[in-house]
Order: sequence, then structure tokens, then C-alpha cells
Amino acid sequence: MTPGSDGGSHPPPDEADTAAAASGHAPRPGIFSLEGRAAPGLYLVGWVATLLGGGILAISFAATVSGASGWLFLAGIMVLGIGLIAAAGSQAIEHARRPELAYRGPSPVLAFLVVVCLTFVALIVVLAPLSALGLDARSPIATTLNLALTTLLYLGVIRLLVVSPGSLSWREMGVVRPGAGDIRDLLVGAVFALPVLVVTIALGLVLSRFLEPAPSVLPEASGIGGLLANLLSAAVLAPIGEEVFFRGFATTAWARSSGPRTAIVRGAVFFALAHAVTLVDASFAEGAQRALYSFLALLPVSVTLGWLFLGRRSLYASIGLHAAFNAVQVLLLAAATGLAS
Repeated sequence: MTPGSDGGSHPPPDEADTAAAASGHAPRPGIFSLEGRAAPGLYLVGWVATLLGGGILAISFAATVSGASGWLFLAGIMVLGIGLIAAAGSQAIEHARRPELAYRGPSPVLAFLVVVCLTFVALIVVLAPLSALGLDARSPIATTLNLALTTLLYLGVIRLLVVSPGSLSWREMGVVRPGAGDIRDLLVGAVFALPVLVVTIALGLVLSRFLEPAPSVLPEASGIGGLLANLLSAAVLAPIGEEVFFRGFATTAWARSSGPRTAIVRGAVFFALAHAVTLVDASFAEGAQRALYSFLALLPVSVTLGWLFLGRRSLYASIGLHAAFNAVQVLLLAAATGLAS
């Protein structure tokens, strides 16, 4: 043992490596080191593309020419997405060779950032031309198309970064063909929607005394067609995509690495934050208040979703709660605006 610079004692590097090799665990390389990595090229691409993409995005925000700004943003988000995909792939490969880990896949947070980047690209490439042809980007049908793309990206990213490397299987995440028991779980989850919604509304009333309430993420429905599109978005697409990702993937991964209680808390905070950060406003102060309001108001349902998923070991239970929770809110909003009368 040799004294460390902080006054403690640390084993020399060669001694630590020898001990790691003797225990069957490969020594962990430094964060900026390529030596000893299973996929050094992928790791390097991850770092370079992420930094380059972030730099291009920063330039796009500072650009004064609107056309150039848009193209720079698209280029930056694409390069950043490539970097994050490479980083997540490298992480999955590194973790796969560490048998001491209970979960050997990429970070759920890193995978979520990949989904965010790809969603931006999809919206620009797919929805921008439709908007040029006359589609209102704020209409219910545009929101439905947006969520359909996002749901496909959730599933695609999980397939690419989690299932393909063998980190988790679809079955381990609860994605199975529905049977009689799964239908029952779906209904059990839906039963929890009303009490959770009551708690959420009560909490929202308290929070609204101190914070600016968050607006509805769904556009106003001007007819039955708009109402049906909002129901499809809120009660079908969002629950499927988000539950597969936040519960099936993220909560399962954290339950393996940290235990069920920690997984429920981390999953709830992750889910609420993912929704809160999407709230932007011209005023930073007002946007921050809305984001904080959304984050706190979502915690009750977020915790319940994780508890129900792990408690019943069923993704269908959390999908049932999520779908019913959203559907009731859409119908209440429609009734309040007089659409359903």
C-alpha cells in the first residue's frame, strides 16, 4: 500500500489491476481513456459526436439568420443523436462484460436523451413537410402523429440499445402477448386511476396557490374528431410508449441494480422530470414555475405507476392506470369546455 495524495492509502495501479483480474472482473478504464475498452472506436465516436453536436446546437441558437439557424439545429441534433447512440452502445458493451453487475445495459437516462434527439429529427423530417402542406402543428391530429412517432422511437431505441445487446429481453420488461391475466391487470390498473387523480387534483390546487399551473399538453379539441384524436394520444399512444420505456425498461433496470424501492423513487422522479423539462415559456420565471408545478403534481401518479408495475410484476397494470388517468382528464376537459354537452 502507498499513501495517496489525500492522506489515505490506495493500492498501486498494477496491484489493483492484479486484484481485479484475480476476482474475474476487468479493471475499469478512466472516463477519458480508450485503453482497456471493449469498443474503443464506439466510445471515441460517442464523445466526439456528442461534443460536436452540442457545439453546432449552441451555434444554431446564436445564429441570427433564421434559415441558417434551422439547418444548423437539424445538423446539430442529428450529430448529437449519433454521439449519444454510440455512447449508449459503448456503455452496453462495457457493462456486458462485467458479471458483477445485476443490470448490464446502458443508462436509462442516456437512452432517453437518444429518444429526445431522434424525436426532434423525426418532427422536423416528417411533420415539417406536412405543416408546409397545411397541417396545423397545434392540432389534435398533429399531436397524435407526434406521439405515434415518439412511441415508435421509444420501442426502437429499446430494441437497438437494450434488447439487441442482451441487456434485457422484452419479456423481462413485461412486453408479452396479452392473456387473460394481463387483461385483468389492465383493469386493476384502471381502478387505481380515480383515487390517484383525486390526490393529483388536490395537490394541484395547493400548488396553484404558490406556482403557475402547467397548461395542458394536449391541444384544444374543436369537435368530436379532435376529442377522439386526443383520446388516442393520451389514452393509447402515450401510455404504451411511456410505460414500456419508463417502467418496463428504466424501472426494471434500476430494480435490478438498486432494489425495488429505489427503483420506484428513481423511476418516479425520472418520469416527472421528463415531462417537466418539456414546458418552455417566453418568460424563464413563468416557465420554471410551470415546470416545477408539473414535476410535483406528477409525483403521485409516477410513484403509483412504479409501485403497481413492480408489485404486480405486470406492465399491463401500469398501462391500465396510465391510460385511465389520462382518459379521465381528457373527458373532464372536454366537458368543461362544453364539447361533450
